[in-house]
Amino acid sequence: MEIWINPACSKCRSALTLLDAEGADYTVRRYLEDVPSEDEIAAVLDRLGLEPWDIARTQEAVAEELGLKDWARDASTRGRWISALAAHPRLIQRPIVTADDGTALVARTDEAVRDALSR
Repeated sequence: MEIWINPACSKCRSALTLLDAEGADYTVRRYLEDVPSEDEIAAVLDRLGLEPWDIARTQEAVAEELGLKDWARDASTRGRWISALAAHPRLIQRPIVTADDGTALVARTDEAVRDALSR
């Protein structure tokens, strides 16, 4: 199991606390420092069953600068969204947990973290 975190994020810290309390075996990826490639983002999106706009933090300043809220959300713009997430990882929703069964979740709640642990 791997968890993508921003250490400054309270949801990420909560997820780590719960994983530790449950004795989970996991690897931490500080995705602002160890930025995922476009291929890695696409793979995680496939595991999540989501599209890039589903995990984009559109309230971030860089999202405003890019005009992200106005971008189309369809198959023709998927690559553009993934490129933006790779170029500006702060836009990626967090934390993301990749479970051992090949799935992934956006683990913003204790329930989602527990769901990842059960996979």
